[in-house]
Amino acid sequence: MINDLKIHNSLTRKKELFKPINPPFVGLYVCGPTVYSDVHMGNVRTFMSFDVVNRYLKHLGYKVRYVRNITDVGHLVNDADDGEDKIGKKAKLENLEPMEIVQRYANGFHQVMDMFNTLPPDIEPSATGHIVEQIEITKKLLENGWAYEKNGSVYFNVEKYNKSHEYGILSGRKIEDLQSNTRALDGQDDKESPLDFALWKKASDEHIMRWPSPWGAGFPGWHLECTVMSTKYLGETFDIHGGGLDLKFPHHECEIAQSVGATGKSPVNYWIHTNMLTVNGQKMSKSLGNSFLPTELVTGNHAMLDQGYSPMSVRFFMLQTHYSSTLDFSNEALKAAQKGYRKLANGLKTVKKLNFAQDEGSKNEQVINEIKQACDNCYRSMNDDFNTAKTIAQLFELLKKINSLHAGQLKYSEIGKEVFTKLVNTYQSFMVDVLGLKEETPAEVHPIIEALLDVYKKAKAEKNYAQVDEIRAVLKSNKLLIKDMKTGVDWAYEE
Repeated sequence: MINDLKIHNSLTRKKELFKPINPPFVGLYVCGPTVYSDVHMGNVRTFMSFDVVNRYLKHLGYKVRYVRNITDVGHLVNDADDGEDKIGKKAKLENLEPMEIVQRYANGFHQVMDMFNTLPPDIEPSATGHIVEQIEITKKLLENGWAYEKNGSVYFNVEKYNKSHEYGILSGRKIEDLQSNTRALDGQDDKESPLDFALWKKASDEHIMRWPSPWGAGFPGWHLECTVMSTKYLGETFDIHGGGLDLKFPHHECEIAQSVGATGKSPVNYWIHTNMLTVNGQKMSKSLGNSFLPTELVTGNHAMLDQGYSPMSVRFFMLQTHYSSTLDFSNEALKAAQKGYRKLANGLKTVKKLNFAQDEGSKNEQVINEIKQACDNCYRSMNDDFNTAKTIAQLFELLKKINSLHAGQLKYSEIGKEVFTKLVNTYQSFMVDVLGLKEETPAEVHPIIEALLDVYKKAKAEKNYAQVDEIRAVLKSNKLLIKDMKTGVDWAYEE
């Protein structure tokens, strides 16, 4: 195991060698979705990125506890401290119970995650399932002097906290700048400062979601839930906290302040943030009309899309760009990704068929070194802050050798059994286990295709060219090709 993993830590703004608190155990927390609407592509990118983080850490031998929450209360419209709860608002519009809304969109979220082959988290806690703990930590922050209660609501005192700690340590924002750019908002008169944020909010008469508390009926603040759930399941200080770049401020900044205020400890050693999505160079947003849902991307049922793109093509497309870089959607880029994915999928299909056979010839040290180098570079790339883009490039290098073996251009004796095994294992493990890319044709369909190939070979031998063309056409309509090679006949995914 090559283990010199470096992570770009948003907290220190530099790459650091990863040192878990209690190896081989690793605690990973990622802010999950607010389940009041269909999951959007920005969410998909974030959760796919951390799926790879989770997969690679496990591949290195770490025992990961991956916690990703469900926000089902407390996230107010416009991410503010006043106004309607996003879920409660949707429930009123549809005349449903809030938990019906939660269930519907949580189910949809899980279906999308399954579609893109992301592993489920080890724990998926919900905010409503941890109301007691959120009340307790609010009490603790009041006792420690970092919070104040007013008219049934409890707020965190940012300015007081900043006198002895650094509010803005993660985002780089200075409290003086925040003060000069912030004004008191209507409905926030209970706050001593516009910078303060809610730990517990008094529920208005029309607010559906409410719980009893020492301060009256109310509901928890959005930032509080993640502090409670991450530290409950991973400890007061844990290894990695992830989320989208848009959560860095104020959500993650508030998480740090709450944890430090409650325990006196910094909650997280490594913060990781994924970047934003654009479409043809413009920010993806509903208002610009360039936002599409994951299902629309797969079906092609959107005015901006030329066609549908398979889930694995989309996953490949996303992993071609480092998680910290902006990812730009375009039909051209998606089509190129589809072609690239199918090439790698063909390699995956081929490598499963390869069986080492001792043939005539001597070892080729140059080829051996090229294979070893590409295999090691897969690890070097992933160890460089989970650089999936560079890893994919190395897989294409290995694919050349796989195709050469399959076509008989490279002899098994030229590389030897040990290097052959390394080639096969590295390609399969990084494709499937680390990057989460798999063949999209179900395995149970393969014998049917092989049977068609037998009919094709017989028709070709009998010079029944009408049947030959018919079989080719049937496979092509399913985006499959027949390959006539010197070593025999095979099939492949259409690239």
